[in-house]
Amino acid sequence: MDGLLKNCRIKNQLLRECLAEFLGVYVLILFGCGSVAQVTTSHEKNGQYLSINLGFSLGVTFGVFVSRGVSGAHLNPAVSLSLCVLGRHPWKKLPFFILFQVFGAFLAAATVYLQYYDAIQTYSGGELTVTGPTATAGIFSTYPADYLSMWGGIVDQVIGTAALLLCVLALGDQRNTPLQDGVRPVLVGAAVLLIGISMGSNSGYAINPARDIGPRLFTYLMGWGAEVFTAGGGWWWVPIVAPCVGALLGTLVYELAIEVHHPPSAGELRPPSQGAPGTELERPSWPHLF
Repeated sequence: MDGLLKNCRIKNQLLRECLAEFLGVYVLILFGCGSVAQVTTSHEKNGQYLSINLGFSLGVTFGVFVSRGVSGAHLNPAVSLSLCVLGRHPWKKLPFFILFQVFGAFLAAATVYLQYYDAIQTYSGGELTVTGPTATAGIFSTYPADYLSMWGGIVDQVIGTAALLLCVLALGDQRNTPLQDGVRPVLVGAAVLLIGISMGSNSGYAINPARDIGPRLFTYLMGWGAEVFTAGGGWWWVPIVAPCVGALLGTLVYELAIEVHHPPSAGELRPPSQGAPGTELERPSWPHLF
């Protein structure tokens, strides 16, 4: 068995990172959407809103543990975009990371649907609907509350994702509050839990384009139809665009308020002549987020 596994070893670094992102997002959505499916199809007899928050937060935690040592556990196109803007992630890797993140979410949604197929069919009476008393599309993707305007939804997603990036960057900033290595994924999950219980009622706190569009594409293909893109006044694009804006905003706020003001490290103070020939000034390195 060991020899067979060795023959499956992938040496291409980019592909290894992409597979790690795929599997990390898969774990996140498997537990997150799985918790929504259990609460919804049981008519809240087997869990309530808090259990959904716990499902997503623990899904994030274990998704980070799965992928952090290989890819840095972005698990979110908005996070990857922010790190590219900061110069901590290569732009050329961004489209590949996003593709595998979306695919991981898509396949996880398919897994949840397979596992809960009988429950979904029974709950919905065999009719897959996006809105109404027995709607099931919300198991997989986010939709706005009836009272929420489009502008209100955009603001909601911008604020939620900005808060996420503030927490993520703070947890990864060793010159702010050094943390033990294994503690960070747990605290990232705690941050997602906090966002869910404080900002989740408006539109389900997607705060992650891959988390929303991957399962939404799955529901479109599996029978829910084009309404998954027209419901909520054409809501589908908001969980894609607004989280990216919010992530950049949160990144800018943290950088300007905290990180840029750290005293220079010893490496940053050392002139180039003291290093090896041809080396540049040392800068803080973020090979991994968590």
